[in-house]
Amino acid sequence: AKPKVAIIAATEQMLAGMPACVEAAMLAKMVDRGQIKGCVADGPLALDVAIDMESVQIKGLVSPVAGDADCILFPNIESGNVFYKANSKLVPGVRQAGLLVGAKVPCVLSSRADSIDTKLNSIAIAAMSVK
Repeated sequence: AKPKVAIIAATEQMLAGMPACVEAAMLAKMVDRGQIKGCVADGPLALDVAIDMESVQIKGLVSPVAGDADCILFPNIESGNVFYKANSKLVPGVRQAGLLVGAKVPCVLSSRADSIDTKLNSIAIAAMSVK
């Protein structure tokens, strides 16, 4: 009902010289203030702490999202695409979806090499995003 969104950067530390860290922190604060509704979000988070509870414990991070993210938000299309394609080829049987957020209309991001399930998931999430 309220997905946990990990806002990804290269590190979970707030580094002012890294735009992805600054933007992740701003988005997380907007969620905290209710300016973005319907989710719990935290960032900046490095990918390891977004998805792996052992990494969270080793690094001593306290977060409602870290280690248990339902959604991973990447800082740009390049990093998201690299993750998406690596995930689709390195994780047998993965079922995922790709959607570009922020465009005027939903943009499905699936690869020609994706499974039928992944393509259908991408279309479904795009259809669900329309208000």
